[in-house]
Amino acid sequence: MRAQSSATTASAIAVPASRDGRGLGTLQAALGVVAFSLTFPATAWGLEGFGPWSLVAVRSVLAAVIAGGCLLALRVPLPSRQHRPGLAVVGAGVVIGFPMLTTLALQTSTTAHAAVVVGLLPLTTALLSALRMGTRPSRVFWVAALAGAAAVVAFTVQQSGGALTTADLYLFAALLVCAAGYTEGGRLARVMPGWQVIGWALMLCLPLAVPAAAIALSVEPVRLTAHSVSGLLWVAAGSQFLGLIVWYRGMAAIGIPKASQLQLAQPLLTLVWSVLLLNEHLTAAAPLTAAAVLVCIAVTQRARG
Repeated sequence: MRAQSSATTASAIAVPASRDGRGLGTLQAALGVVAFSLTFPATAWGLEGFGPWSLVAVRSVLAAVIAGGCLLALRVPLPSRQHRPGLAVVGAGVVIGFPMLTTLALQTSTTAHAAVVVGLLPLTTALLSALRMGTRPSRVFWVAALAGAAAVVAFTVQQSGGALTTADLYLFAALLVCAAGYTEGGRLARVMPGWQVIGWALMLCLPLAVPAAAIALSVEPVRLTAHSVSGLLWVAAGSQFLGLIVWYRGMAAIGIPKASQLQLAQPLLTLVWSVLLLNEHLTAAAPLTAAAVLVCIAVTQRARG
Protein backbone atom coordinates (compact mmCIF):
# COMPACT_ATOMS: atom_id res chain seq x y z
CA MET A 1 0.00 0.00 0.00
CA ARG A 2 1.32 3.38 -0.95
CA ALA A 3 1.91 5.97 1.76
CA GLN A 4 -0.72 8.65 1.27
CA SER A 5 -3.45 10.31 3.27
CA SER A 6 -6.45 8.20 4.15
CA ALA A 7 -8.35 11.33 5.20
CA THR A 8 -11.54 12.29 3.51
CA THR A 9 -11.63 15.24 1.15
CA ALA A 10 -11.70 18.71 2.59
CA SER A 11 -15.29 19.21 1.52
CA ALA A 12 -16.37 16.39 3.83
CA ILE A 13 -14.55 17.59 6.91
CA ALA A 14 -16.29 20.70 8.03
CA VAL A 15 -19.90 19.90 7.07
CA PRO A 16 -22.29 20.40 10.01
CA ALA A 17 -24.11 17.25 11.04
CA SER A 18 -27.82 17.10 10.18
CA ARG A 19 -30.47 16.10 12.70
CA ASP A 20 -30.62 12.63 11.12
CA GLY A 21 -26.84 12.46 11.21
CA ARG A 22 -26.80 13.31 14.92
CA GLY A 23 -29.42 10.64 15.57
CA LEU A 24 -27.38 8.02 13.75
CA GLY A 25 -24.24 9.20 15.53
CA THR A 26 -25.96 8.83 18.90
CA LEU A 27 -27.08 5.31 17.97
CA GLN A 28 -23.56 4.36 16.88
CA ALA A 29 -22.02 5.71 20.07
CA ALA A 30 -24.64 3.85 22.10
CA LEU A 31 -23.82 0.59 20.32
CA GLY A 32 -20.19 1.18 21.21
CA VAL A 33 -21.16 1.60 24.86
CA VAL A 34 -23.07 -1.70 24.79
CA ALA A 35 -20.02 -3.43 23.30
CA PHE A 36 -17.71 -1.88 25.92
CA SER A 37 -20.07 -2.85 28.76
CA LEU A 38 -19.25 -6.50 28.08
CA THR A 39 -15.50 -5.94 28.27
CA PHE A 40 -15.02 -6.47 32.01
CA PRO A 41 -17.16 -9.64 32.23
CA ALA A 42 -15.48 -10.99 29.09
CA THR A 43 -12.07 -10.20 30.57
CA ALA A 44 -13.02 -12.05 33.76
CA TRP A 45 -13.95 -15.04 31.62
CA GLY A 46 -10.68 -14.76 29.68
CA LEU A 47 -8.68 -14.73 32.92
CA GLU A 48 -10.12 -18.17 33.75
CA GLY A 49 -7.84 -19.66 31.10
CA PHE A 50 -5.18 -17.06 30.27
CA GLY A 51 -2.67 -15.05 32.27
CA PRO A 52 -3.13 -11.25 32.21
CA TRP A 53 -0.21 -10.58 29.88
CA SER A 54 -1.21 -13.40 27.51
CA LEU A 55 -4.82 -12.24 27.38
CA VAL A 56 -3.95 -8.65 26.49
CA ALA A 57 -1.24 -9.52 23.97
CA VAL A 58 -3.28 -12.20 22.18
CA ARG A 59 -6.39 -10.00 22.04
CA SER A 60 -4.31 -7.25 20.40
CA VAL A 61 -2.88 -9.68 17.84
CA LEU A 62 -6.30 -11.11 16.96
CA ALA A 63 -7.86 -7.66 16.67
CA ALA A 64 -4.96 -6.49 14.48
CA VAL A 65 -5.38 -9.52 12.20
CA ILE A 66 -9.07 -8.65 11.73
CA ALA A 67 -8.29 -4.98 11.15
CA GLY A 68 -5.38 -5.72 8.83
CA GLY A 69 -7.54 -8.05 6.75
CA CYS A 70 -10.15 -5.32 6.32
CA LEU A 71 -7.55 -2.70 5.42
CA LEU A 72 -5.94 -4.99 2.86
CA ALA A 73 -9.22 -6.19 1.36
CA LEU A 74 -10.37 -2.62 0.80
CA ARG A 75 -6.91 -1.46 -0.32
CA VAL A 76 -6.90 1.41 2.14
CA PRO A 77 -3.81 3.62 1.67
CA LEU A 78 -1.45 4.20 4.57
CA PRO A 79 -2.32 7.15 6.83
CA SER A 80 -0.44 10.36 6.23
CA ARG A 81 2.48 11.27 8.48
CA GLN A 82 0.52 14.04 10.17
CA HIS A 83 -2.01 11.50 11.52
CA ARG A 84 0.50 8.91 12.79
CA PRO A 85 1.27 10.59 16.15
CA GLY A 86 -2.45 10.69 16.91
CA LEU A 87 -2.80 7.03 15.92
CA ALA A 88 0.08 6.22 18.26
CA VAL A 89 -1.82 7.89 21.11
CA VAL A 90 -4.91 5.84 20.26
CA GLY A 91 -2.82 2.67 20.23
CA ALA A 92 -1.09 3.45 23.50
CA GLY A 93 -4.38 4.34 25.19
CA VAL A 94 -7.06 1.95 23.96
CA VAL A 95 -5.07 -0.91 22.40
CA ILE A 96 -2.36 -1.39 25.04
CA GLY A 97 -2.82 0.81 28.12
CA PHE A 98 -6.48 0.42 29.05
CA PRO A 99 -6.71 -3.35 28.36
CA MET A 100 -3.48 -4.08 30.24
CA LEU A 101 -4.23 -1.94 33.28
CA THR A 102 -7.83 -3.10 33.67
CA THR A 103 -6.88 -6.75 33.17
CA LEU A 104 -4.31 -6.45 35.95
CA ALA A 105 -6.92 -4.76 38.14
CA LEU A 106 -9.51 -7.49 37.51
CA GLN A 107 -7.19 -10.10 38.96
CA THR A 108 -7.98 -8.74 42.43
CA SER A 109 -11.04 -6.54 41.84
CA THR A 110 -14.65 -7.41 41.12
CA THR A 111 -16.24 -6.09 37.95
CA ALA A 112 -18.50 -3.92 40.14
CA HIS A 113 -15.53 -2.15 41.68
CA ALA A 114 -13.73 -1.89 38.35
CA ALA A 115 -16.78 -0.13 36.92
CA VAL A 116 -15.73 2.95 38.92
CA VAL A 117 -13.17 3.75 36.23
CA VAL A 118 -15.84 3.61 33.54
CA GLY A 119 -18.07 5.86 35.61
CA LEU A 120 -15.37 8.52 35.66
CA LEU A 121 -14.32 8.03 32.04
CA PRO A 122 -16.99 10.26 30.43
CA LEU A 123 -16.05 13.24 32.59
CA THR A 124 -12.33 12.69 32.04
CA THR A 125 -12.83 12.37 28.28
CA ALA A 126 -14.85 15.59 28.19
CA LEU A 127 -12.15 17.39 30.18
CA LEU A 128 -9.34 16.18 27.90
CA SER A 129 -11.43 17.06 24.86
CA ALA A 130 -11.84 20.61 26.15
CA LEU A 131 -8.08 20.89 26.69
CA ARG A 132 -7.01 19.18 23.45
CA MET A 133 -9.58 20.50 21.00
CA GLY A 134 -10.85 23.69 22.60
CA THR A 135 -14.44 22.49 22.94
CA ARG A 136 -16.55 24.57 25.32
CA PRO A 137 -19.66 22.72 26.51
CA SER A 138 -22.23 24.74 28.43
CA ARG A 139 -22.41 25.04 32.21
CA VAL A 140 -25.55 22.87 32.21
CA PHE A 141 -23.59 20.16 30.41
CA TRP A 142 -20.84 20.18 33.04
CA VAL A 143 -23.29 20.16 35.95
CA ALA A 144 -25.16 17.18 34.49
CA ALA A 145 -21.91 15.37 33.66
CA LEU A 146 -20.56 15.85 37.19
CA ALA A 147 -23.87 14.73 38.70
CA GLY A 148 -23.93 11.60 36.54
CA ALA A 149 -20.32 10.76 37.37
CA ALA A 150 -21.00 11.27 41.09
CA ALA A 151 -24.04 8.97 40.94
CA VAL A 152 -22.10 6.22 39.18
CA VAL A 153 -19.12 6.47 41.52
CA ALA A 154 -21.34 6.41 44.61
CA PHE A 155 -23.18 3.36 43.35
CA THR A 156 -20.15 1.35 42.30
CA VAL A 157 -18.24 2.14 45.50
CA GLN A 158 -21.29 1.08 47.49
CA GLN A 159 -21.41 -2.12 45.44
CA SER A 160 -17.84 -2.95 46.43
CA GLY A 161 -18.47 -2.24 50.11
CA GLY A 162 -16.74 1.15 50.10
CA ALA A 163 -13.28 -0.38 50.40
CA LEU A 164 -10.35 0.67 48.23
CA THR A 165 -8.19 -2.08 46.79
CA THR A 166 -4.68 -2.29 45.43
CA ALA A 167 -6.27 -2.40 41.98
CA ASP A 168 -7.32 1.25 42.24
CA LEU A 169 -3.99 2.59 40.95
CA TYR A 170 -4.37 0.40 37.86
CA LEU A 171 -7.93 1.62 37.38
CA PHE A 172 -7.16 5.33 37.67
CA ALA A 173 -4.17 5.02 35.35
CA ALA A 174 -6.41 3.17 32.88
CA LEU A 175 -8.91 6.00 33.13
CA LEU A 176 -6.35 8.59 32.04
CA VAL A 177 -4.81 6.66 29.15
CA CYS A 178 -8.20 5.58 27.79
CA ALA A 179 -9.59 9.12 27.90
CA ALA A 180 -6.54 10.31 25.96
CA GLY A 181 -7.06 7.57 23.38
CA TYR A 182 -10.76 8.36 23.03
CA THR A 183 -10.10 12.07 22.61
CA GLU A 184 -7.45 11.59 19.96
CA GLY A 185 -9.47 8.91 18.20
CA GLY A 186 -12.54 11.14 18.12
CA ARG A 187 -10.45 13.94 16.61
CA LEU A 188 -9.03 11.66 13.92
CA ALA A 189 -12.46 10.22 13.13
CA ARG A 190 -13.38 13.65 11.77
CA VAL A 191 -10.86 13.29 8.94
CA MET A 192 -10.84 9.52 8.33
CA PRO A 193 -13.38 6.72 8.82
CA GLY A 194 -13.62 5.57 12.42
CA TRP A 195 -12.81 1.95 11.57
CA GLN A 196 -9.58 3.07 9.94
CA VAL A 197 -8.61 4.97 13.09
CA ILE A 198 -8.74 1.88 15.29
CA GLY A 199 -7.52 -0.32 12.42
CA TRP A 200 -4.29 1.62 11.92
CA ALA A 201 -3.81 1.99 15.69
CA LEU A 202 -3.98 -1.81 15.99
CA MET A 203 -1.52 -2.24 13.13
CA LEU A 204 0.93 0.18 14.78
CA CYS A 205 0.84 -1.95 17.94
CA LEU A 206 1.20 -5.28 16.12
CA PRO A 207 5.05 -5.32 16.11
CA LEU A 208 4.89 -5.10 19.92
CA ALA A 209 1.92 -7.41 20.39
CA VAL A 210 3.31 -10.41 18.47
CA PRO A 211 6.54 -10.88 20.47
CA ALA A 212 4.68 -10.02 23.68
CA ALA A 213 2.13 -12.74 22.95
CA ALA A 214 4.85 -15.29 22.18
CA ILE A 215 6.72 -14.56 25.40
CA ALA A 216 3.61 -14.41 27.58
CA LEU A 217 2.18 -17.67 26.22
CA SER A 218 5.48 -19.41 26.90
CA VAL A 219 5.53 -18.24 30.52
CA GLU A 220 1.91 -18.13 31.65
CA PRO A 221 -0.20 -21.31 31.77
CA VAL A 222 -3.08 -21.57 29.31
CA ARG A 223 -6.30 -23.49 29.94
CA LEU A 224 -8.74 -23.43 27.03
CA THR A 225 -12.35 -23.50 28.16
CA ALA A 226 -15.61 -22.26 26.68
CA HIS A 227 -15.46 -19.23 28.98
CA SER A 228 -11.83 -18.35 28.37
CA VAL A 229 -12.08 -18.67 24.58
CA SER A 230 -15.38 -16.76 24.42
CA GLY A 231 -13.97 -14.01 26.61
CA LEU A 232 -10.84 -13.71 24.48
CA LEU A 233 -12.80 -13.60 21.22
CA TRP A 234 -15.15 -10.91 22.52
CA VAL A 235 -12.47 -8.57 23.87
CA ALA A 236 -10.52 -8.97 20.62
CA ALA A 237 -13.31 -8.66 18.03
CA GLY A 238 -16.07 -6.90 19.97
CA SER A 239 -14.36 -4.56 22.42
CA GLN A 240 -11.09 -3.95 20.60
CA PHE A 241 -12.36 -3.54 17.03
CA LEU A 242 -16.10 -3.55 16.26
CA GLY A 243 -17.09 -1.56 19.34
CA LEU A 244 -14.45 1.08 18.68
CA ILE A 245 -15.54 1.42 15.04
CA VAL A 246 -19.07 2.52 15.92
CA TRP A 247 -17.81 4.47 18.94
CA TYR A 248 -15.43 6.65 16.93
CA ARG A 249 -18.06 7.17 14.20
CA GLY A 250 -20.51 8.29 16.85
CA MET A 251 -18.02 10.68 18.44
CA ALA A 252 -17.25 12.22 15.06
CA ALA A 253 -20.96 12.76 14.39
CA ILE A 254 -22.19 14.21 17.71
CA GLY A 255 -18.97 15.46 19.30
CA ILE A 256 -16.65 13.96 21.89
CA PRO A 257 -18.23 15.57 25.00
CA LYS A 258 -21.77 14.42 24.22
CA ALA A 259 -20.73 10.96 23.07
CA SER A 260 -18.62 10.50 26.18
CA GLN A 261 -21.63 11.10 28.43
CA LEU A 262 -23.44 8.12 26.93
CA GLN A 263 -20.83 6.05 28.73
CA LEU A 264 -22.47 6.98 32.03
CA ALA A 265 -24.76 4.05 31.32
CA GLN A 266 -21.84 1.66 30.79
CA PRO A 267 -21.12 0.76 34.45
CA LEU A 268 -24.77 -0.10 35.02
CA LEU A 269 -24.84 -2.26 31.90
CA THR A 270 -21.63 -3.93 33.07
CA LEU A 271 -23.24 -4.70 36.40
CA VAL A 272 -26.22 -6.29 34.64
CA TRP A 273 -23.88 -8.47 32.59
CA SER A 274 -21.99 -9.31 35.78
CA VAL A 275 -25.17 -10.68 37.32
CA LEU A 276 -26.12 -12.64 34.22
CA LEU A 277 -22.67 -13.94 33.29
CA LEU A 278 -20.66 -13.95 36.54
CA ASN A 279 -23.43 -14.48 39.13
CA GLU A 280 -22.50 -11.31 41.02
CA HIS A 281 -25.19 -9.73 43.19
CA LEU A 282 -26.63 -6.20 43.01
CA THR A 283 -28.33 -4.13 45.68
CA ALA A 284 -31.70 -2.36 45.52
CA ALA A 285 -29.84 0.88 44.72
CA ALA A 286 -29.39 -0.18 41.08
CA PRO A 287 -32.79 1.04 39.74
CA LEU A 288 -32.47 4.40 41.50
CA THR A 289 -28.96 4.93 40.17
CA ALA A 290 -30.07 3.88 36.68
CA ALA A 291 -32.86 6.48 36.74
CA ALA A 292 -30.49 9.24 37.93
CA VAL A 293 -27.94 8.39 35.25
CA LEU A 294 -30.53 8.35 32.47
CA VAL A 295 -31.71 11.81 33.52
CA CYS A 296 -28.12 13.09 33.43
CA ILE A 297 -27.58 11.57 29.99
CA ALA A 298 -30.75 13.24 28.69
CA VAL A 299 -29.58 16.62 30.01
CA THR A 300 -26.08 16.33 28.51
CA GLN A 301 -27.51 15.35 25.12
CA ARG A 302 -29.77 18.42 25.05
CA ALA A 303 -27.27 20.87 26.51
CA ARG A 304 -25.46 23.26 24.18
CA GLY A 305 -21.84 22.27 23.46
